[in-house]
Amino acid sequence: MWSLRREAARAVLLDEADRVLLLEASDPADPGKGTWWELPGGGMEPGEPSGEAAARELFEETGIAGVDMGGCVWQHRARFTFAGFRFDQQEHIHVARMAGRPDESEYRPGGLEAIEAMAFKGWQWWSLPDLRRLVAGGGRVIPPWLCDQLPSYLTGGGPGEPIDMGELGDVFRS
Repeated sequence: MWSLRREAARAVLLDEADRVLLLEASDPADPGKGTWWELPGGGMEPGEPSGEAAARELFEETGIAGVDMGGCVWQHRARFTFAGFRFDQQEHIHVARMAGRPDESEYRPGGLEAIEAMAFKGWQWWSLPDLRRLVAGGGRVIPPWLCDQLPSYLTGGGPGEPIDMGELGDVFRS
């Protein structure tokens, strides 16, 4: 099967209380996959640095701009089918900080593609304990390693080089 191979960037956006912003999504072409919570992000343009791509994608998917985008902290390879297309992408995950506490009513995507508009169901700021409860209760978070890796970042900061988290595989398979 043909796969779209690309580089992608995502943002772990943290507010002043160390809550992380996740988008609730589903696959409009396959409702049987259910819903999941994911980091804002997507494909990089040719020659675009991953930090710039993460900031651009964050704005396009949430409307949030002017964050302090840090360096790439984690990388992984993700292979999945979404909207009928097979993806094979190397993802670069950055941590970004925003000042203050966000206004919970302000979610204004700055440029969703049609398929994204159909896929995104909502958004929420999650504390680490709440995120762990979500996962323990059967909720899906992509990337699945976020709850395990975020505490080290919060207590020790980012590594000198991105941590290779390996290959995710198809997170939509049961």
